[in-house]
Amino acid sequence: MTTALSPRRLAINRLRERRDLDAGAVDRFLARHEVPIVEGPRCTFLFRGDVDEVFLVQRVVGLPGRMPLRRVRGTDLWYRVLELPAGSRVEYQLEIVHNGHSERVNDPLNAHRSHSPVGSSSVCFAAGYSSPEWTEPDAEARPGALVELTVPSRALRRDCRVTVYLPARFRRTASYPLLVVHDGGDYLQYAAARTVLDNLIHRLDVAELVAAFVYPGDRLAEYANSTAHARFVTHELVPRLERDFPLAARPAGRCLMGSSFGAVAALSTAWRQPGGYGGLLLQSGSFVFTDLGGADHGGGPVFDPVVKFMNRYRARPRRVADRMFLSCGVYEPLIVPNRSMVPIFTATGAAVRYVEAYDGHSWENWRDRLRDGLSWIYPGPQKLVYE
Repeated sequence: MTTALSPRRLAINRLRERRDLDAGAVDRFLARHEVPIVEGPRCTFLFRGDVDEVFLVQRVVGLPGRMPLRRVRGTDLWYRVLELPAGSRVEYQLEIVHNGHSERVNDPLNAHRSHSPVGSSSVCFAAGYSSPEWTEPDAEARPGALVELTVPSRALRRDCRVTVYLPARFRRTASYPLLVVHDGGDYLQYAAARTVLDNLIHRLDVAELVAAFVYPGDRLAEYANSTAHARFVTHELVPRLERDFPLAARPAGRCLMGSSFGAVAALSTAWRQPGGYGGLLLQSGSFVFTDLGGADHGGGPVFDPVVKFMNRYRARPRRVADRMFLSCGVYEPLIVPNRSMVPIFTATGAAVRYVEAYDGHSWENWRDRLRDGLSWIYPGPQKLVYE
């Protein structure tokens, strides 16, 4: 059990109390500590530089988005202390203001980075957080294969790229469940999806499966409750995969997965095909609604079709899958709508599992929840039964 430290005992406060503060003392202080400095629940963010102002920029719901750092007297060292729950993972940047110019940068004192399609950010790992070991390559886990396909789509009016994952012991004589992954390229690049599948299948946490990683065109249009996208997945992609690979070809052996807008795409696709899918794996779903009386959902025009769909679904919910896994970070604005959907999905008769994490709207959050989600939808071979 971690004992909370008195503020005066924090490393930064011991430095501030020194009488002989000079550049050498700061050098030695930084050499002794990994930044941010994690001491129990308190995390000290630092910046060194002769500038006018420094701000910690982050997206933790409930905290100001820009939080000023204080300068240690007589030095060019700046600091800010945050208290974070055990197990927290927080992405952030620093905003540096100097001579009237403002610039946001990753923390130069912190080597830990998180990556996404929109760039990178620094990461603070609070006490109790560690990257799951099953997200790292395991020499004992035989790697599965990735096969590239092009699926012509009349519904979407384009050729659609699909990357198909085949498990290491893939056999044409077997029968595999199918996992369709929205934003497939991002899951592969930023959430280590191939490594995760290799490891979880090797450890028997998850059944051997075939995964189809799909790539959107105009993502915000195709994933926001699009009839064309749903038609592509159900009537073009899945039949093609069931022709080309030895798949179970039953609802219990089909699962749609996605995060953010991709979760909306998965839900709306299953909603349009009652009884077509046995599982949904929804991460930080953009389940924005206004049916409780709010007129402005705050998401801008791109969210309008999502809100319309969610309002309609919440007014007349029906079971869209037998097993549903939802996860969300408590630090993201979507935590309230995701929590609110759990009793609605449960009331339809679906078996629902919901997991929260002290994390934000990020690929590493979604990566870290994959074992929980995949083992719930497609448990290891000793438990898997198709109906």
